[in-house]
Amino acid sequence: MKGHILIIDDEDQLRKLLSRLLTLEGYTMHEAGNIRSAMKILEKEEVSVVLSDVKLPDGNGVELVQTIRSRFPQVETIVLTAYGNIADGVQAIKNGAFDYITKGDDNNRILPLVSKAMDKARLQFRIRDLEKKIAGKYNFDNILGNSPEINAAKELARKVAPTDMTVLLLGETGSGKEVFAHAIHEGSNRRQQPFVAVNCSAIGKDILESELFGHVAGAFTGAVKDKKGFFEEARGGTIFLDEMGEMPVELQAKLLRVLEAQEFYKVGEAKPVKTDVRVIAATNRHLEQEIAAGNFREDLFYRLSVFQISLPSLNERKKDIPLLATWFIQQFSPKLNKRLTGMSPAFLQALQQHSWKGNIRELRNVLERAAILTDTDILDVSSLPFDFQQGVDSTSSSLRLADMERSHIIRVLAHVKGNKTKAAELLDIGLTTLYNKIKEYNI
Repeated sequence: MKGHILIIDDEDQLRKLLSRLLTLEGYTMHEAGNIRSAMKILEKEEVSVVLSDVKLPDGNGVELVQTIRSRFPQVETIVLTAYGNIADGVQAIKNGAFDYITKGDDNNRILPLVSKAMDKARLQFRIRDLEKKIAGKYNFDNILGNSPEINAAKELARKVAPTDMTVLLLGETGSGKEVFAHAIHEGSNRRQQPFVAVNCSAIGKDILESELFGHVAGAFTGAVKDKKGFFEEARGGTIFLDEMGEMPVELQAKLLRVLEAQEFYKVGEAKPVKTDVRVIAATNRHLEQEIAAGNFREDLFYRLSVFQISLPSLNERKKDIPLLATWFIQQFSPKLNKRLTGMSPAFLQALQQHSWKGNIRELRNVLERAAILTDTDILDVSSLPFDFQQGVDSTSSSLRLADMERSHIIRVLAHVKGNKTKAAELLDIGLTTLYNKIKEYNI
């Protein structure tokens, strides 16, 4: 079926005629003779498009548009007018109607207009469902880990989320700062508004000001039209400024003005632009040292650090590695069309012995690589990079001769960075034999 449509009209004959016409087009139809019964249908059924008369027994169809828009924002309403009243049509559009048509005169417009309204409604329902998924993905319960260190960080984030307070997230690269920022946004009253993430280190210093605050046409060479900046895009919501320590000192003063006065200047414009945005900042640098070196403004630091949350590195929460690894494996299995059911003791031992300089991001990459390389349902140490396998108790992995030979060949290939000629020399076997072994073991 193409979708659900509700017709609201107290004229039975017209209502049934429209219903029959749209049913033939493949739509599922609902009918109501007044506003009261129409609202009950809207609450019960997932209606996408409403066709409503202006004059109804218990109210006005133009005013109903506003009610539907506020209570069911994804639904599109087309107003039916009896006499082509321009004032009603204009007011209906202002109230949020998709369009209005005159009964009898615009019969040829009904089907294409309903089709366009249905397309728009479908898009809005998809956006709604996507927002629900995102909200579910970025809540605090989905930040994995049960170690005291991560639980303490989550508790602080939960407490500050409902406020509008600026938050400074401190932690190593890959420790999950953006995940925390998104969870704080989803836990706030701004959750229905935009969340804009900006990596200050990934944008050139010469264009960072324009990207953050926007510019007007003619502000500089190449500025052929006005451009909105990230702060304008995030209006009413949250902006996440990652790698704050990389921001140029001259630009820090402009950010301080946003925090203190909730206004900024576009590049090339003398008039300030008012904004309403919450700022969450993050850095892996020691800002006190940057202040001493003259690379960071002290007043901005104190303004940002009203509420600090320090995120533990993966090395500080190694108890969480089995839980995190299991979750990542569950994500990779369907994508790689594999049935991965677990990890060998040696595999887990290797993960917990490793020094995770890249934190959770590195763990994810290592597990994805292992999932690609493995030929079994259980991830074993042989699918890990060579440096992970040092110091691992081999008795905890397979003792089959073929498995040990396969693991040794993989280690040697990793050691010589894939150079098969060198690998064959180190293994003291012929190059043809090595190729046969690679094929036999599916390396």
